[in-house]
Amino acid sequence: MPDQARPDVDKELALLDQQIAEAYQRLQESAQAVQQDSGFVDSAITNPLKEKRAATIERIVIAIDRVGERPQGLEALAACGLRASDDQTGDQDGDGQDQDGQNGQDGQNQDGQEQQQGDGQDQGDQQTGNGPVAADFVDITTVQPNVQNPRNGTDASRGTFATSCGVNAEGLFNSDNVIVAPGVTNGAHHFHDYVGNQDNQAFATDDDLANADTSCEDEGDKSSYYWPVLRLQNGTKEKDADAPGGGTEGNAGEIVTPQQVTLTFTGNPRSKVVAMPRLLRIITGDAKAFVNGTANANASWSCTGYEDRQLKDKYPVCPKGSDVVRSFKFQSCWDGQNIDSANHRTHVAFADAEGNCASGFRAIPQLVQRIVYDVDAPSLQDGGRTTPLFAVDSFPEQLHKPVTDHGDFINVFDEDLMQDMVDCINDGRKCGAGADAGSGAGDEPQETSTPTRAPDDSAGAGGESDSGDTGGQQTSKPSSGTSDTEPADTEPSDSRPSKAAHSARPKADTTPSAEIAAATASPDDSDDHGVREDGTEPTTPAPATGGKAPAGAAETAPQAVNGGLADTGARMWPAAVGGLLLIAGCVLLRRVRRPSA
Repeated sequence: MPDQARPDVDKELALLDQQIAEAYQRLQESAQAVQQDSGFVDSAITNPLKEKRAATIERIVIAIDRVGERPQGLEALAACGLRASDDQTGDQDGDGQDQDGQNGQDGQNQDGQEQQQGDGQDQGDQQTGNGPVAADFVDITTVQPNVQNPRNGTDASRGTFATSCGVNAEGLFNSDNVIVAPGVTNGAHHFHDYVGNQDNQAFATDDDLANADTSCEDEGDKSSYYWPVLRLQNGTKEKDADAPGGGTEGNAGEIVTPQQVTLTFTGNPRSKVVAMPRLLRIITGDAKAFVNGTANANASWSCTGYEDRQLKDKYPVCPKGSDVVRSFKFQSCWDGQNIDSANHRTHVAFADAEGNCASGFRAIPQLVQRIVYDVDAPSLQDGGRTTPLFAVDSFPEQLHKPVTDHGDFINVFDEDLMQDMVDCINDGRKCGAGADAGSGAGDEPQETSTPTRAPDDSAGAGGESDSGDTGGQQTSKPSSGTSDTEPADTEPSDSRPSKAAHSARPKADTTPSAEIAAATASPDDSDDHGVREDGTEPTTPAPATGGKAPAGAAETAPQAVNGGLADTGARMWPAAVGGLLLIAGCVLLRRVRRPSA
């Protein structure tokens, strides 16, 4: 995609998301009409949506044609349809259900609409009827240990650098995403927690970010760290209950403030690391993984005391005394040129199973986020009525599935502090304002068959995280059998005090061309606009309108994070193709209850 066209195209792509969200909301509100009139969906939802999408796609074509070669064939991507989906188990694999059935999107399978949408609000206190459901949860004690990590080589960079930026106790939220949808209010269609930079919103410029206040203890770190909020489905009406991105798009309930957030930068098991470029953007995970499939998913859920067991497509039910943990390991290989790319992925990549970066990529410090929540185990037997279910915010069609979890990062470190980080990591030290927070993210895991049970103190809770290593962030699947880990080294501690302030201004970086000769990342965008890598259109599940999921209902086994979950692949499409394919059409899925036996 030509750089000159990107601002206009980004806005139109965000509008496509908005159009789908509005159609989905209309579908939720029209359950009775859908049951009574078989033609209602076509006439009132999918055909008007097709017209809106066609106009938006035409504007995208014009924007690109103005400065480059006119794209062909995009008009065919405007159509949408409704597909009935029996989702009693919620398609818990998060594997892009029914994605191979994309032909004939003219409201196909409409005959499935005679199945009752049911009393869709009978799911605990789920006001919105679009999840979560009891089948989205699993008892962490039933999951087998699955964490694997590459062995450190002789040139490994073994140090860690921790930054302490709080838990967003101040309540800085919005439903924007300045990376994916700059200049677009509610570009994310779900709310984010923000720590670090205090001026991250849709219209923030690079200068705004550089001059903003920071919640980080070391003022030299003005980076922005953000992720979808976690909510209790307890009927609480937050300030966003009637706002876009909040209750009007299915994100309802009490926002939970994390008990602990640790942000740790770790090294590479095969080489030294180089500095991240200022204003580097990284997105990890896929906010649409339930529909897109798991190629770019990077969710990782666990419980304190059980962090050698990681889940990608289930929320954990933790035993008494143990807290919920969500963690992310961000991409740690950089193409050496770009701070962003058209699909926000191909300029960075994950290392392979042995820790090697692909040819042309350089190892950078790996951001490891670990977020701990003090939430009670939900009562699955009654769908969360006694003790509420919890879930991350999501796009409305993603049904709050745990596999859609994701995180975003913008590097606004002072350049001197970034160099301190690199030196610390390469020298094998433990440094930074958050080095004493007990994150443990840089230590190599001590894998055992029996995990340590629920720790009592907050420092210990963080100490065995090992960043929530997922093993799913690698380009090839780790070998099975014995773990390829080694004991953690004794690392010297950096006793230097954290810097009080760093005033260096950022370079006048402009977003460079995303056309890279070779890269290793998959082109799908974390907050992308509904297209899979093969160019086919994802299906969009409709609201959970059936009754609550019974405990013990037949379902697929929980998938532990192990192997190529966030596989970035060994190829890339030209950025123009990858960017354009983000606008592909959609299928609205309607979840229906399976008749009782």
